[in-house]
Amino acid sequence: MKTIRRITQNDVSIELVGENFKYSKYKTKVIDVNSTTFLPPVDPKIIVCVHLNYKSRLDEMKRPQPPAPTYFLKPTSCLNSHKEPVIRPPQCQFLNYEGEIALVVGKKTQNISLEDAPEYIAGYTIANDFGLHDFRETDQNSMVRVKGFNTLGVLGPDLAIGWDYRNKIIRTRVDKMIVQEANTNDMIWSPEYLLSDLSRSITFNKGDVILTGTPSNSRPVSPGCVVSVEVEGLGVLENPIIEGELCINDKLGAQPMDTTAIRKIALGSDYKEEIL
Repeated sequence: MKTIRRITQNDVSIELVGENFKYSKYKTKVIDVNSTTFLPPVDPKIIVCVHLNYKSRLDEMKRPQPPAPTYFLKPTSCLNSHKEPVIRPPQCQFLNYEGEIALVVGKKTQNISLEDAPEYIAGYTIANDFGLHDFRETDQNSMVRVKGFNTLGVLGPDLAIGWDYRNKIIRTRVDKMIVQEANTNDMIWSPEYLLSDLSRSITFNKGDVILTGTPSNSRPVSPGCVVSVEVEGLGVLENPIIEGELCINDKLGAQPMDTTAIRKIALGSDYKEEIL
């Protein structure tokens, strides 16, 4: 299986092409991938995410299956990579992990059929679609700040070409403890379906990304935690959580909130009624 990894070394971006996640040489120089800075394996201009695509997530939230998938956009400015810190702003408390699989588009895609979708897929990588639910109510479901804060769009470490997403285990760990675990067969809509559906209204190009949803048990994490997402056959994506150095301007725009509605989303089935 062909794999691609992007790194920086001495401030120079390098694209490594290997087999089965093994990268030995670049212009005759041996690359120590453990002492380099990782970049996202692709450079998308569009990132689209599906709201609910695992049966376990629907069950946890006690929601019926919708007739069709619904989506939101994640700005490319929030892109982050393997081993890099994810920032939780000081006034916020509901920074949730969401382990996912990301579809990477291989070429210009516009209004394609479900049957033709596989030929438009370059491959897959791991994603952690972090969400800052302190802004859930003020965003009115647009998810602009919830999912768009800097550092919250983690991809990597590799792009795998030829990997089959079917019947694979996806696990999220916090400090080595498993907190999410599912089989991709639990997906409601396949990656091909999502690409075909979205291509009716959005033109994708090479490198663009679709996040295919997260299983149940997305929960808040705190600074000091390390979150990793492991996908069978794709590897492990790992990030430390840190507290932001700069406070959100408390005199400008909507502020972080702590409400019953936000807690129900952020804490899922762990939520217990209480007076806030």
